[in-house]
Amino acid sequence: MGKFDTYKIDLKGMQQDTQEYEYLLDNQFFTDIDSEEIQKGKVKAFITVTKIQDMYDLNFRMEGVIKIPCDRCLDDMDLPIDTTAKLIVKLGKEYAEEGDDIVIVPESEGSINISWFMFEFIALTIPIKHSHGPGKCNKQMSSKLKKHMVKSAEDDSFDLDDTDDIIVTDDDSDDATDPRWDALKGLKDNNNLK
Repeated sequence: MGKFDTYKIDLKGMQQDTQEYEYLLDNQFFTDIDSEEIQKGKVKAFITVTKIQDMYDLNFRMEGVIKIPCDRCLDDMDLPIDTTAKLIVKLGKEYAEEGDDIVIVPESEGSINISWFMFEFIALTIPIKHSHGPGKCNKQMSSKLKKHMVKSAEDDSFDLDDTDDIIVTDDDSDDATDPRWDALKGLKDNNNLK
């Protein structure tokens, strides 16, 4: 028996036109799926499968919490999950995907493993920028990051938690420029003289 066999839904063996499934996606699930970003979590997944003629309509509702690394301090942070998704499954000759939400599974198998779909639906809820709330980041990492931040001339003080776009530089010289840009500026200046 494989790691994800418990997430297999037997479509051909459905006794009723509608069936409901419930899964708890815990730390072991996220470890087994081998995700780089989501290592831990506790998410309840509710799936309703409805047979409509020769198709199966799978409706997902997932709620819980996952742990992901904070973009600022790299410590784990809790991200609440509350999402819904839909997947249409058809039986055919071989496995294929017909768009974002339509999947064909081999009729000879008559089942679909939904583990990867559940993971993807959860992963899609993660915002591009994710960080702890104000004052919640690792203080030691925040102070080290603050030392390397570029700040504007008119702003001598700033709060790390209020910054959305952080520019980190290892270069101590403020006047250093890339020589390629200097050459391009020279071309621009020469064109303006004509």
